[in-house]
Amino acid sequence: MSTAVAVNKQPGRSFSELGVAAEIVEALAHRGITHAFAIQEYTLPLALKGADLIGQARTGMGKTYGFGVPLLDRVFDDAHLTAPDGSVRALVVVPTRELCLQVTDDLRTAAKYLQVDDRALNVLAIYGGVPFAAQTDALASGADVVIGTPGRLLDLHRQGFLDLSGVEIVVLDEADEMLDQGFLDDVKEVLSQTSDQRQTMLFSATLPGPITALTRQFMKQPVMVQADDAAADATHASTQQIIFQSHKMDRMSALARILQTPDRGRTIVFARTKRMTASIAEDLANLGFKVGAVHGDMKQPEREEALAAFRSGTVDVIVATDVAARGIDIDDVTHVINYQVPDDERTYVHRIGRTGRAGRTGIAVTLLGWDEVLRWKAIDEALNLGQPEPPQWFSSSPEFLSTFGLPNDVDDRVGSPRRVQSSGKVRTRRS
Repeated sequence: MSTAVAVNKQPGRSFSELGVAAEIVEALAHRGITHAFAIQEYTLPLALKGADLIGQARTGMGKTYGFGVPLLDRVFDDAHLTAPDGSVRALVVVPTRELCLQVTDDLRTAAKYLQVDDRALNVLAIYGGVPFAAQTDALASGADVVIGTPGRLLDLHRQGFLDLSGVEIVVLDEADEMLDQGFLDDVKEVLSQTSDQRQTMLFSATLPGPITALTRQFMKQPVMVQADDAAADATHASTQQIIFQSHKMDRMSALARILQTPDRGRTIVFARTKRMTASIAEDLANLGFKVGAVHGDMKQPEREEALAAFRSGTVDVIVATDVAARGIDIDDVTHVINYQVPDDERTYVHRIGRTGRAGRTGIAVTLLGWDEVLRWKAIDEALNLGQPEPPQWFSSSPEFLSTFGLPNDVDDRVGSPRRVQSSGKVRTRRS
């Protein structure tokens, strides 16, 4: 790698000062976005010049516009790129459908005023779980920028609907998640179909060996940008981490009471399996919480509606598996609760990265089963958290109540039983 830059501050220069096209500046300003986060300030000048970049950044650091703004700027008007003509010039590869939709929405926001020969610059989402027809028709009508998941991108390419040969900018977003989900070979095949002269940008919270090898194979002297010294401090300084041992027979009571913490806002509860996710959501709904769930056994429209309800505030708690949660890109999540310990430190970093975002503070709570202590010790040691022996608390323990600011007479139930948000409105359960 040619250069490494550690970003440990938030300079806050405006997008206009950074040389971004006026049309993009205006579109972002209409959303109240005028000044860059730290990683955006450091990546934008490099990316606008066409440099390959590796951004080591946790979720919530602002990396989407860190790559999205220069990508749009260059596709729209850069003498070094082929002029946009409705064929795919830029490609963003993401691990999940939910993240695909979120990135697409962000880029469409920034591209709102970009016009090419009296037509709007076209940003298209390509992902699995939906019929091919709408996506093939959209590609036939023309797409300048595509955001897609690896499997569906390859399917459309192999069937001749998606020509990747003209792609001159490629972004790999959340690369370590694509590795974890077994997409690495697909990603390599996608890259191999694009222009040899492309600009490649890779963003990842962690850089395991296979991802580092990928950068060596497909990138040209990339500049590495580490957001707020991510390599040395893998977890948010803005997030308070509370870890304690919780007996499995008391864990739902502990969760229900944590969810009554004063000033709690949107909250994500993580479970390790689809079955446990559904079970937790059902139990919380029975206790009167406005809760939704997202997991792999749900149909895609149901997952999207649950996420939409969470974003709109119809529900303020969502229970999710790690994969499904990749689409929850919301800055004002106040709490993340690990109902079960994650498999490893990388998953822990991704989970708690859902709170403490965009300059806000957050709280991450991890409940350990007494049979999960060894797994937690490995995570604690890897991240140097200094909490290898968490205390044992019950939901009625004075230490527990004090930590979460709860009264002594707090109860699990907060209202009449409800149904879990899956489609339509959150409905009251019939007796």
